[in-house]
Amino acid sequence: ATRTKSADVERADSGIGQMPARKWRNRASEMLSSLQAWEAHCPCTDCGERDLPVETDVQNCNQRRADLCEKCRKRRTERKESVLEFVNTEASYGEDLRIIKEEFYLPMQVAGLLSQEQLQGIFSNIQELIDLNENFLEILQEEIDQAFDQGDDDLMTVCIGEIFLEFVNMLPAFQTYCLQQSSSVNMLNALEKEKELLRIFLNVSQNDNTALRRMNLRSFLMAPLQRVTKYPLLLSRIIKATNEYHPDHGSLREAKSRIESHLEHINMKTKQEGNTWTLRSFRQDSKKKREVINIEMRETALKTVGWLREETRFVMEGSLQLAQPPDGQWVKKGSKTLKFQNMQVLLLVNMKRVSESSLESAEPGPVKDAVLVLIRDKNNGKFHLLREPLRLSNCIVSTDPDCDDTFELIEIRREAFVFRDSDRARTHHWFRQIRRYSRELGSWKKRRNALPNIMISTPHTRP
Repeated sequence: ATRTKSADVERADSGIGQMPARKWRNRASEMLSSLQAWEAHCPCTDCGERDLPVETDVQNCNQRRADLCEKCRKRRTERKESVLEFVNTEASYGEDLRIIKEEFYLPMQVAGLLSQEQLQGIFSNIQELIDLNENFLEILQEEIDQAFDQGDDDLMTVCIGEIFLEFVNMLPAFQTYCLQQSSSVNMLNALEKEKELLRIFLNVSQNDNTALRRMNLRSFLMAPLQRVTKYPLLLSRIIKATNEYHPDHGSLREAKSRIESHLEHINMKTKQEGNTWTLRSFRQDSKKKREVINIEMRETALKTVGWLREETRFVMEGSLQLAQPPDGQWVKKGSKTLKFQNMQVLLLVNMKRVSESSLESAEPGPVKDAVLVLIRDKNNGKFHLLREPLRLSNCIVSTDPDCDDTFELIEIRREAFVFRDSDRARTHHWFRQIRRYSRELGSWKKRRNALPNIMISTPHTRP
């Protein structure tokens, strides 16, 4: 009892007093109300706006933090629908490709209606398109399933743009098919008039085969053309419904730009070959025009080196100024004495495949080869090589502090070239990249850091 009284006295004499304690309780209550009001007006997690209705129930405060404003909720729904539309239409396109092969190609091959050369002329690289579609669709479906498994019902973790850019090698396959479409249809028309059995087979298939939906072979052969022209529209819908802060936003825009550039390139090719048909055209800006030119240069370079497309990586490409010094004393004379000409330069690397699948998404394998392709500016609408590609395994790359706006590439026992870019920083970047692969591949790389004068002064040394 004594201890209790003592405690009461101590509590009464604590210095707070009755009136201050009441004011403190009132102030704490006001702070709690303010905190609850702030929580009720928490900004939307997507856009940061605060146009949500006020929640008066304290128990719903924690749930409110994860809610979205009406505008972002609608945008997420539109994005989910657009992503699913992309995947579902890719699956439908794949089904049409399967019909072309299983309902037309294989029966005509087994029955001997057409020779292998005729089949190749009509169906072109349809098998390549089938393989690409199956791999592309498999990755897309895995991303969708993984998102649902992780509770991402809005599919916000699905990055269509990144996946599309990983499979960007399918665009040249579409180009091959599109450019042969006109001759394929002409061959089919001629053979149908010439071969009665072929004509009967096509008529019976269209009328009696329910899998064809009463569509003829020509309609199915248009499926790849229709699909490649639909990609920009589908990507545009996803971009419109994707917040600019989303990690896939930039990849989506790049993917859309890449496909539009390829479509413009296909149209340009068809005009050059005298065909009257064109794919859907898109408004060209300076960036797309440059990309079309780059596509054409890459094709020229690939055709020259003869590498597989899926094993080739374009490390750098662009315009450089090139000079060929008459002797090896250009450093002492200074680069001002050299005469430079503009040149398109591409640095290509040939990578070993890490598996049998050419579309393996794992890390690339070791470098097999690296070349520098020198292309003259366009003459009469075509690109021309300055010379055969420079194999960096047979080259030595060097620079000098007195001439830091240029670098020299010496092809062992042959020629020397001096390069520079209009931007000095970019010149240094070109130098570092070329020197890197030259050192990695050169059989002389262990010899005193591969100094140029060693090889130049010993011409009989085995490179």
